[in-house]
Amino acid sequence: MNWDWDKLRDQQNQKKPFGGGGGSGGDGPKPPQLDDLMGQFRNFRLPGGLILIVLFLLFFGKSMVYTVGVGEEGVIQRFGKYARSTSPGLHFKLPIGIEKLTKVNVDIVRKEEFGVTENQYSNRGIQTPRDEISLMLTGDLNVGLVPWLVQYRIADPRKYLFEVESPENLLRDMAEASMRLVVGDRTINEVIIKRNEIAIAAKEILQKELNEANTGIQISTIEMKKTNVPGPVQPSFNKVNKAQQEKETMIYKAQEAYNTAIPAAEGEAERTILAAEGYALNRINRAKGDASRFLALYDEYSKAKDVTSRRLYLEKMGAILPKLGRKYIVDEKQQNLLPLLNMGAGKEALTK
Repeated sequence: MNWDWDKLRDQQNQKKPFGGGGGSGGDGPKPPQLDDLMGQFRNFRLPGGLILIVLFLLFFGKSMVYTVGVGEEGVIQRFGKYARSTSPGLHFKLPIGIEKLTKVNVDIVRKEEFGVTENQYSNRGIQTPRDEISLMLTGDLNVGLVPWLVQYRIADPRKYLFEVESPENLLRDMAEASMRLVVGDRTINEVIIKRNEIAIAAKEILQKELNEANTGIQISTIEMKKTNVPGPVQPSFNKVNKAQQEKETMIYKAQEAYNTAIPAAEGEAERTILAAEGYALNRINRAKGDASRFLALYDEYSKAKDVTSRRLYLEKMGAILPKLGRKYIVDEKQQNLLPLLNMGAGKEALTK
């Protein structure tokens, strides 16, 4: 039943104040008791149409107010088409059915693993073994297990949601293609040793492809895990590595010997060249001195030919005659010769 508000109001007006004349035991009307009020409230019913209107307003009013958290970005669709993006905070939109809200976390760093654990494509429902992804052919026609990890975040929610279907699957396919492209240009030893260089090159290629596809994904890092060769070929690979190390050791020793011998030979050659240049300079200077002395003598000879020629004759004869031994001087005008002339004996007597 409905409340009789008019009757209740009249009773309140006729009621006397507490402590006034008549007191609580007077004959005037009594105030309504609590049990009566609760009973009337339980029997109170709103019209069915009014309830529907209130529920409708509550439902649509709640769908018009939304909050975007820190590190998130709100994407509003109007009749399924992108309308706008909203930053963190309290916002309003048109009721549900007209505009739809999708919240995308742009700060969280997501990751995709390749060959590290068994990965499952969520949309494809295919369980991929770890070796099938990480097994790659290198540039020197060797086979290696190359596991890696891609960390990324959503930089543009609009492109991420609307430009590409299944962006995660596209990311996986492009990441695998980029890594195989980089590994295919390097030897197995480079793949094992230069992992950081390979990660940087793969990241550049992958980011370029994702940008061209308008995925809205920003690659944070690519982390290379431990690279190895398949188990069946591990012993052979170890032998090859050992041979390669021995080869490098021999090359190092040869290079060391080369670095020792070549500077010594170059020093010896330089010393020989300097000695030859010194000898040549000495001979040239001596020749110039002899020539100068000869020219000086010639000048003096030109000034006094007789005296100079006689001096030269005497000097030469003084150098020759002591070397001739016995000497016999014969006067060309002598008619008879003394047969017993013993010039040698006289010389010996004189020497005694």
